Amino acid sequence: MTENDISYKIRGAIFNVYNGLGPGLLESVYQAALMHELLKANLLVRSEVPIPVIYDDQKLELGFRLDLLVENKVVIEIKSVEHLADVHHKQVLTYLKLTNLKLAILVNFNVDKITEGIFRKVNGL
Repeated sequence: MTENDISYKIRGAIFNVYNGLGPGLLESVYQAALMHELLKANLLVRSEVPIPVIYDDQKLELGFRLDLLVENKVVIEIKSVEHLADVHHKQVLTYLKLTNLKLAILVNFNVDKITEGIFRKVNGL
């Protein structure tokens, strides 16, 4: 399954979660619900996946974690904020760089229309 195939299923799951719960809840609620939807779609999903950070040939012991990793190919970063800041977009691009993955979905569930809260981020795709 390609990153684009996975992305299509992720978008469907995001819509299901948003339509079921609406905006305004904590990120942890959306993360659990989205993981449930993705598992229902028979996708391999891991949550709170540690990201190793290598600096100057040293592995730094830090607490960076991916919200969700789908099929070991697509990162999902979940937010529930009034407005996404530029740093949220940069954060996801950095995750792609650190993991050497090609696709991430940044989703903000605290929006009036979920279509305005979903952003694809690519790393050489």
